[in-house]
Amino acid sequence: MAKVSSPIKWTGEEYIAIKRNAWWYVGLALVSIALIALGVWLRMWTFIIVVCLAAVAILVRALMPPRKIKYTLDNKGLTEGGQFHPFSEFRAFGILKEGDHYSAVLIPRKKVSVQVKVYFPESNGEEIVDMLGMRLPMEEIRLDFIDKLIKFLRIS
Repeated sequence: MAKVSSPIKWTGEEYIAIKRNAWWYVGLALVSIALIALGVWLRMWTFIIVVCLAAVAILVRALMPPRKIKYTLDNKGLTEGGQFHPFSEFRAFGILKEGDHYSAVLIPRKKVSVQVKVYFPESNGEEIVDMLGMRLPMEEIRLDFIDKLIKFLRIS
């Protein structure tokens, strides 16, 4: 049986806040206007609605500061805010370093489930990796094309 460890508790941000200058917002507006104009020209009304909704969603996300979330990692799993994720939901984990920020990425067993990404302070890193490593195999995590594109466009 796995060694019983005391729970690890920390507070982390929901996501890494990205600093955007005025040109980013101008670019969002120009791309949105161009896509709406294309939709009008092609008479694709549903496309216009989707572009408008996407632009608003991206803008709201860009203006909203990340929430502070309380995490607890114990022998049974991870509690993220009020949501519990048992280790049995995951097949592996990996660690990502994005600038000065570290995150643990928990990879789900089910193909259709989403990864759980948890940011943590460097000071807790070793004990978090040790606790996860006692229960899940560690894999190298690489950003896929969509993740790289989102980072490049500074969307999230």
